[in-house]
Amino acid sequence: MLEKLRKQLQQHSPQRLDHVVMPEAAVLMPIVERPSPTLLFTRRASHLTTHSGQVAFPGGKREPCDADLYATALREAEEEIALAPSFVQPLGRLSDVISLHGIRVTPWVGIIPPDLPLVADPSELDIIFEVPLSHFLDDKRTHTDVITVDGVAHYVPSYHVDGHVIWGLSAMMLVELLAKGFGMAIDLHQRPPGALRHYPERHSRLPTKRTMK
Repeated sequence: MLEKLRKQLQQHSPQRLDHVVMPEAAVLMPIVERPSPTLLFTRRASHLTTHSGQVAFPGGKREPCDADLYATALREAEEEIALAPSFVQPLGRLSDVISLHGIRVTPWVGIIPPDLPLVADPSELDIIFEVPLSHFLDDKRTHTDVITVDGVAHYVPSYHVDGHVIWGLSAMMLVELLAKGFGMAIDLHQRPPGALRHYPERHSRLPTKRTMK
């Protein structure tokens, strides 16, 4: 499974939004190399003033010391969950996404060994947890969030796993990983079967259709 993923991501040409001038950030999507591979997530600490309690991948804003955005993803992962960069096997990047807060986010996919002594930074995170990739490949979404930005509807899956809710920007990145990395028939712009939850239309005022919360 993971060798297929490696080959698919090497052939993938992600959308780059280098022409959009705004603050940059990067996240690492860590796949844990277990007999049944898992995807690692974090949950932002409840005491934070923004996005408290939300599930996310390790990551954050680019700093002047970062050589590139992959370095940003590795640095943030080390700071947030004590993941040493040497343990990450990079597989490739996914398409840039732009948040409505005006940040361009680049996701990077990497494989990490199982059972590392990872520790959540309590100043930023409440918990680190894993979800089997099979949960997403079997499309065990609880419903689909319909988020319309500048007139374009995005059908974003929402997954409830052991009390955690995976949705929004993280789910948007996950859709591309499933579609481009594993050949799954999933698309942000195609209405899926099942329950829909509509959100009020949003306006980004940004020169891209690839925009989320």
